[in-house]
Formats: sequence, structure tokens, C-alpha cells
Amino acid sequence: MCGIVGYIGKRDVAPLLLEGLARLEYRGYDSAGIALHASGTGKSAGLKTAKAKGRVRELEARLPKRFAGTTGIAHTRWATHGAPTDDNAHPHLDAEGKIAVVHNGIIDNAAELRARLTADGVVFASETDTEVLAHLIGRSPAETLEEKVREALRHIEGTYGIAVLHSDFTDRIVVARNGSPVVLGIGEHEMFVSSDVAALVSHTRQVVTLDDGEMATLKADDYRTYTTEGSRTTATPETVEYAAESYDLGGHDTYMHKEISEQADAVDRALRGRIDDRFSTVHLGGLNLDAREARTIRRVKILGCGTSYHAGQIGAQMIEELARIPSDAEPASEFRYRDPVVDPDTLYVAVSQSGETYDVLAAVQELKRKGARVLGLVNVVGSAIARETDGGIYVHAGPEVCVVSTKCFTNMVVSFALLALHLGRIRDLSVADGKRIIEGLRKLPGQIDEILKGEEEIKKLSAAYADAKSMMFIGRVRGYPVAREASLKLKEVSYIHAEAYPASELKHGPLALIEPAMPTVAIVPDDDLLEKNRAALEEIKARSGRILAVAHQDQEKADDTIIVPKNEPELDPILMGIPLQLLAYHTALALGRDIDKPRNLAKSVTVE
Repeated sequence: MCGIVGYIGKRDVAPLLLEGLARLEYRGYDSAGIALHASGTGKSAGLKTAKAKGRVRELEARLPKRFAGTTGIAHTRWATHGAPTDDNAHPHLDAEGKIAVVHNGIIDNAAELRARLTADGVVFASETDTEVLAHLIGRSPAETLEEKVREALRHIEGTYGIAVLHSDFTDRIVVARNGSPVVLGIGEHEMFVSSDVAALVSHTRQVVTLDDGEMATLKADDYRTYTTEGSRTTATPETVEYAAESYDLGGHDTYMHKEISEQADAVDRALRGRIDDRFSTVHLGGLNLDAREARTIRRVKILGCGTSYHAGQIGAQMIEELARIPSDAEPASEFRYRDPVVDPDTLYVAVSQSGETYDVLAAVQELKRKGARVLGLVNVVGSAIARETDGGIYVHAGPEVCVVSTKCFTNMVVSFALLALHLGRIRDLSVADGKRIIEGLRKLPGQIDEILKGEEEIKKLSAAYADAKSMMFIGRVRGYPVAREASLKLKEVSYIHAEAYPASELKHGPLALIEPAMPTVAIVPDDDLLEKNRAALEEIKARSGRILAVAHQDQEKADDTIIVPKNEPELDPILMGIPLQLLAYHTALALGRDIDKPRNLAKSVTVE
């Protein structure tokens, strides 16, 4: 949830850390802070900190004039323990001010440790769980910083990605990971650390991703990795796929708009090199699942959270339709707590944009412990879920910086279409149907461009609906998860209350909400349920409800209709969702919302 960045080398560290924090602000933006080893001698040397409630720009404005050094760590926060305040902002210090810690994750036994330390006379300066760790490190009698950190971590239960400075060890930064990402950046006579490669790529594309239970010591000229027990590990740097320009606005006013506009290229990237025309199927070598194993699958269970869960709902329908395997999707946050029956004939698919979503990762780990076969469907190469699963599919959406997901959602659904086609052709899907789906997939980038060309009309509609206090979204079967995702997008970015229901459920309760002030957005594809959907529009209109339809043709009962190009029925949900992303965007724009950084939210949910 939060963002960590650190540097050791010869450059002035404060500007580097501020730049890194700005790139990581989508991971948390309610407070920020920096700690560095100050240059100079005597009183001017030592550990210096600066912290501020609010955005990185507030921190930058508060930095002292003399705030120079060549080694430092920084943090941008999404609050868990304690409200957003200067005191609760990271870095946190020990009692003597010799230790500085930045931390992502949650220390589950923080209350117990805090009580024990308080009884020993420690006075806490914040409400955070992280400060506990700073005091534990500071009170360790170990001789090296590595040993101090290792000893402190033995007392910790929970998740962490941390970076630590010590005023007695000015030549190093010590970092550790358990359940929250930590990435090392390898430079020329300089080293970086971050919770996300976004903060690194403008300086180096050579990275090492730590595994859970792994630590590292960074010095200006080298680094070494080892376990929390002290055993050396082998870390081979990898090259980051995307350059720094991929994380820039590229002429757009917001990242959300940029990422919506990139979807045709993103889908083309997801399809590239994967289509097999000879056998009317696709190549998905990363699945590590041969045809014999695929034919033993009796059920598919898809696990995700938020947008990824909605993509999984569409994916489950695709797999049932094309592969004829019973499939369903469930929130990973619920699955891991309900003591599920893990069936050896079930294929589990874990879905996450970041590949680090804690609830999904915890579900994967529990499934693996019980011997299940688990695939990952993620966007970030080398992420925790990608490493923990038996195989999977990279969705290749490219970097997604806006907190609300758009292009990654679309590419997730496209990737599920590829998986469904792959499984279907192994089983009973005909060559003709395989060819039909492939032709439909190839049409998608051009059809997405066609939808995006109608943005001005959607912008006008958004202004007309922006005064709504609440909105209803409805759809049937394939349209229902589209309605759910569209409802979520509107809530996330505009703060308008919205609900999504199956259109068939309107008469079972939600119809009581319909009135002129409560607009309904209806997903109305030209499929075998068209007349059923039109009947739902009749019910709404009879109660003076206002209707915005997303459809393949103009809907007589709707007040407004957004026309979407038609593809194959199984693939239509991919296209139906895109104009509703624009609807949410322009509604939020009309309301003056902070589109890339919605209140109370963060991009990568790496805490429970």
C-alpha cells in the first residue's frame, strides 16, 4: 500500500528520494517523509529527518535548506495504524534517534510489543505499528546492523517490507521482506531500493526482487542478499521490461486518461505471439500445464479482489462457455477465511494487477500448502504471485499508475479469453469456434479505438449525469460483471454512490429505489437475452427512471444510448466496459475529483 524508496551512492540524495516518492505516490499519499545521513562533521552530521502530512509536495516544501547527504530512505504512506499526521508519517526513529525505519505492511502483534516496550520505559512518539520495530532494532545488543535487524524481526508477526538506516553504520542500508515487495536497483557505484520498479527505472533497469524471508545489505559499490536466519542467497539481476517513459503522463492530463487511451495497444500486446492459426488455438507456454493435465480439470476457481475479482467473474463465464468446465470466481479475501474444501481436480487461478495483493497472495500460499494447482494471472513480471504459483499468464498491460484500474482490467479479461480458448480447444471446442474466437480477438484493438473516438459524446453524457447522488448498474449473465466493474469505477473515482445488480433481480427488491433522481446504467448486448434486458428497461421506465444504455443498437426505452461495436458474444463484455470507464472518468472530472489519487484508496493493496 505504501511506497518505499532508498539510495546509497555519491549523488545528493534528497532530490532522488523526492523524485522516487512522486513516482510511488499512487501507492499511498496521506503523508510522506525522508531520513538521511547528513553530510558534514560534528553537530551537522548524523541522522536527519523531515516528515509532513499530505502529499509529497508538502514534504518537499518543508525540507530544511541544509538537508544534504548521499544515503537516505523515504516513504509515502497509506494509513493503517494511526491517522495521517506528521508524527505518524514514516520514517520512524528509536529512542536515541540513531535508527530510522520505513515500513510497508502490518505488524500483527504490534499492540503486544508496544505494551511490553512501554512497560520497559519506552515512550512512543506515534500511533504506528512501525515505531515498534524501530525501538526493537535500537534496543538490540547485536554488534552489526544486519544482526540488529535480524534479531528484531524474530519478534515480529505479520507482513513487512522495510529499509533501515543507523547513524553508526553510515555505509549501508539494510532491507528485508516478508509479504510486502522490496526491489533492489543495481547502478554504477550506487544502489537503490524501492517497493516498486516505478521509482527505479529512470536510474537503472537492472533489479533484484527479494523473496519473502530474505534480507539485503546495500553499499554504494555492492550488495549482498541473505535469509533472515543469516544464510547467503544468490540474487541474479533482471532487466525491467519497461523504460522510464512508460511511467510518464505522455501528454495526458491524468494517468487514468492515458491508460484508458492505451487499451488498444495493450490488448494487441496481450495477443502478440500467442495466437496459433494452424490449430485455431493459442500458445500459453507459461501455464506449465500439458494437454493431459488440462483434461483432468473438473472445476476452475478464480480468486481476486476488486477489479481483479470482476475480471475473474467474466473469465469464469468464458471458461464455462468455451471449455465447458464448471467455473466460478470468489473474492480472495473471503476464500482464505472460510476453510474451503481444496479439490485436487480443481484448477485455481489467482488474479492481481500488481502480483502482490496480500489477500490473493495469502490465498495462493494456503492453496499451495494444501497441494492445489494454482495459476497466476498478473501484470507485473517477477511479482510474488508470479513466483509462488505453478505457472500462469502475464497480461502485458504495461505500467498502470492510476489507482483505479482500466487497461489492466481489459487485459485481464482478454487473458481469460485466451485461457478459455486454450482449455476449450484441448477439450471439445470445435475448430470453427476456435477460429471464430480468434477472429474476434483480432478485432478488439480496432474496435477499442472506435469506442475511444466517441469520447466527446460520452463526456457530454457524463456532465448530464454528474449531478446524480446515486446510480444503479444492471446487466444479465455476461453483462452483470461488466455492471459491477462499472459501478466500482464510478464509486472509486467520482465518489458517487452506485450499486450493481443482475437485471433479473430488479423486481426482487432494488426496484424500490427507482425514481427520476436515480439513473440506471443498463448493459444491453445483442445476444439471446436482448428481449429480457429490454423488459427490464420497461420496468424502470414505468417507474419514471432515467436510463443510460450501453448497447449494440439504439434502445428505444433508454434516455441515452452509447453504441458499442459488436464482437463475438463471449468477447462483448471486453468492449462494453470501456465506455463506462470513460463515463466514470468524465463524471469525476466534472466534479473536480483527484482522479489519479482517489481519497482513502491506494494502488497495490499489500496489507490485509
